[in-house]
Amino acid sequence: MSHMWTFQRVGGLDQVVFKNAKDIINLPELDPKLWVALSCPTTGLDFDKKTLALLDSDKDGRIRIPDILDAISWTRDKIISFDSILNTSETLPLSQINTSTPQGKKLSVTAQSILASLDKNNVDYLTQDDIQKSIKINENKLYNGDLIFPASSELSPDMQMFIKTAIKTIGAQKDMSGQDGINLDIAKTFVANLKIWQQWQKDISNFQTPFGENTAETWKLVQMLTPKIDDYFLRVELAQYAPQAQTALNVDEKYIVPTENGLLSDEALAELPLSKIDTTDALDLVNGLNPLWKTKIGRFKTLVASTLSTPDKLTQQEWQNIKNSLENYTTLISSKPELSKLDVTTQPTESIEDIPTKLITSMANDELLTKFEKMVEQDNKTPISASDVLILEKLVLFHKHLYRLLINFVSFADFFIPTTRAAFQLGKLYIDGRCANLCVAVDNIAKHSTMANYSELCLLYCECTRHGQKQLIAAAMTAGQGDLLIEGRNGVFIDNEGNDWDANVVKIITKPISIQQAILAPYQRIGRCITEQINKWASSKDADVEKSSEQALQNPVNKFDIGKSVGIFAAIGLAVGAIGTALASIFQAIFSLTWWQLPLSFIGLFLIISGPSVILAWLKLRRRTLGPLLEASGWAINGQVKINLMLGRLLTSKAELPTNAKRNLRDPMKQRHKKLNIIFVLAMLLGIGTTAGWLWHEGYIDRYIEPLKQQTQNNIDTNADK
Repeated sequence: MSHMWTFQRVGGLDQVVFKNAKDIINLPELDPKLWVALSCPTTGLDFDKKTLALLDSDKDGRIRIPDILDAISWTRDKIISFDSILNTSETLPLSQINTSTPQGKKLSVTAQSILASLDKNNVDYLTQDDIQKSIKINENKLYNGDLIFPASSELSPDMQMFIKTAIKTIGAQKDMSGQDGINLDIAKTFVANLKIWQQWQKDISNFQTPFGENTAETWKLVQMLTPKIDDYFLRVELAQYAPQAQTALNVDEKYIVPTENGLLSDEALAELPLSKIDTTDALDLVNGLNPLWKTKIGRFKTLVASTLSTPDKLTQQEWQNIKNSLENYTTLISSKPELSKLDVTTQPTESIEDIPTKLITSMANDELLTKFEKMVEQDNKTPISASDVLILEKLVLFHKHLYRLLINFVSFADFFIPTTRAAFQLGKLYIDGRCANLCVAVDNIAKHSTMANYSELCLLYCECTRHGQKQLIAAAMTAGQGDLLIEGRNGVFIDNEGNDWDANVVKIITKPISIQQAILAPYQRIGRCITEQINKWASSKDADVEKSSEQALQNPVNKFDIGKSVGIFAAIGLAVGAIGTALASIFQAIFSLTWWQLPLSFIGLFLIISGPSVILAWLKLRRRTLGPLLEASGWAINGQVKINLMLGRLLTSKAELPTNAKRNLRDPMKQRHKKLNIIFVLAMLLGIGTTAGWLWHEGYIDRYIEPLKQQTQNNIDTNADK
């Protein structure tokens, strides 16, 4: 590789640094394994939606490495230097458009035409807002350069009908104004389909059968009557084969009894035989017919009269001859031509079969198509061509957003800079006196949490609502404690546009949050355990007292047992004595230590209690990574993107007073107990005095004071000699 790359070690990964235009131009040479991301979704990102749609050329809802490389290649051909892209400027200088190519010259002319239409002749740059204003101005014009024509009232009635019919049968594309219209491809496909259909219909009408001009009607009627007439002749054959079954082959009386409303059901009547069954090998076309089929049989009799030997009778052989005479016609009907289809925005709603024959004839000639081609040719000569405007808009968007995309895809530079936010950070969650800055989009909480659990992050899944809208987010808590983080708590989510959402915690993935939490956790557990035991003991004693009171009320003759009471008091005394002895032993052990051993004892005790919790938390906090969290949201990440303690404190901020604030520690709602304070101070003084007396009595004070006196006297003697 000829290009010299620069990498920054951050988040446990070597991430490429984009310092100049050459770094972007040579990006196709960079090994994909060195990209932080391999793909990402087009939704749930704090990124320009129009740019994402342009990048997603295959419309699969994902951005991949080839999409980004294609965007770089496309942009490189249309601008002079990539250096301006590093500035992520809102404006595209006209001087940056590469006019050395025919397309570049055309884009430059279009850009100048846009500025001229907006009375900005002295401006030498283009913005997306300029393009949008130009589109608004031109979208309602018939000739606006988009090469798509809706059925505008400015067109002739014949052309309007041509366009409307094409939209119904082929489909439509959206023009600049968002209306349905047709382009030249749709118009040509429409006329070609009309001609194919017209030729097929002509072949059908020219087909010779014994029924002449009534062939089409006869064929449709035969198709409809075939099941019933075939069924009739089959029943006749069965009656001839087994005369005793003739009654069973006819209609049972129970099937022709009127329903509750006195009427016969058409559906039930249609299922009955066509006519009365006997052994006669001919169908009477006048008498004894099923009432529901009588009209159709009458019309059939009129159409096939020339083929019948007896006007009112149809033999089985005559019926077979009629079907045979229409067999080739049936084949022609079945060979319905395959009409062309196009990939359109608005799908067709009708078929060519629904178009009247006269209308097909009027539109199948090339006259209207020729007029439409001239309209397209005139539209293509419009100074501000819609296609060129869209290319300019794409160029402006890539010029503005391409660099930010690179530092949120190839590297995660934005994520590791405290003053910026990454594309996947949707906003801030305020809850429990903290602000969580790492909030990502969630589609399905159950599916998301399965993968996100491997991130070792404490995650709050919140359902956010605002003005009837709803979205799901996952917020990472990386600082503070988690005692009050419970499901059901409410907070406020502020998205990147400044909109506030009501946030409700619906699920929590519990993980270590901070070292502070790990230090306090054992003492909190001990406190909860003691509190629970006291509550149990108090509840038990309360139940015993209540039970004893009930027994006393039920048995008032029971007298006070002094023996039992003495035993109880003796037991209480023993318990108090044991507690006092234990405390005395503890204090004696403490005071037996030298002065420098005392703090070491407390440090050792602290390490014994909090040490294991802190070590486990530290190990888990070191494993916190961003990868699984983003993977759960649809990203594909290369390796782990670690979140260390420093970054964790930045991602979740705690409530702090302003630096210039004043604090008044006198709480007006706090109850004052002056007598208790005096008693507490006296007790402290008494304790200090008692301790000092005990130390003096045991000789500790003399043991330490005598060496000090001797050292002082030696110093005095030494100074005197000098």
